[in-house]
Amino acid sequence: MDKWNLFQRFLISENAQISIWDFVVNALVILILSAILEFTYARCATSLSGRKAFAANFFLIAFTTMLIISIVKSSLALSLGLVGALSIVRFRSAIKEPEELAYLFFTIAIGLGLGANQRIITVIAALILLMIIWLRHFRTRKDSQQNLYLTISGTGGDKPSLEKLNALVLEKFNASKLVRYDETNDLIEVAFWVEIKKTDDLHSLKISLNKIDPSIRVSFVDNNSF
Repeated sequence: MDKWNLFQRFLISENAQISIWDFVVNALVILILSAILEFTYARCATSLSGRKAFAANFFLIAFTTMLIISIVKSSLALSLGLVGALSIVRFRSAIKEPEELAYLFFTIAIGLGLGANQRIITVIAALILLMIIWLRHFRTRKDSQQNLYLTISGTGGDKPSLEKLNALVLEKFNASKLVRYDETNDLIEVAFWVEIKKTDDLHSLKISLNKIDPSIRVSFVDNNSF
């Protein structure tokens, strides 16, 4: 028998030996870790839209990944077939933020680890990552700050001067930077990047500007939108 026929028999006869008990235990572990990860994402993620709906897919992704790895991990033929199958599959779901992609990789990593039957290291690594996420979440809440794009515009002969507006912004906010300045005979428009820690600063600035000129317009936009 030549080597090629021997290799073909190896591909045909090799089958993955799956322990039913290990598979059930791994499925239960995935259920628990996915539930914890789903709760963590819903509470700690910075995304403002559809957090619960997005997190509801974590168990499905992790379980499917574990199932695939459990079947193909000891079969070269199935592994090669999986490569061919994945070459015609495209992941077309839109990822809006990098944070969503990071949680998806976290979920897939759980499925890969348990599919390879590396239960202890997978659970330990998942718990460490979850602990880090919660610690960062509480630290961010404690030292919360936001960067805003502030635009101030005034019209008429009594429009405020740039010096007066700049001094007022420096007084009200922790940090600021002048990024745009336009002025004509009857209009002045100034834009700043400002850093705030509480929304009361915005209200205080609005009151101070109204004292200068009640017709002054103020707008605040999240700096991440640019």
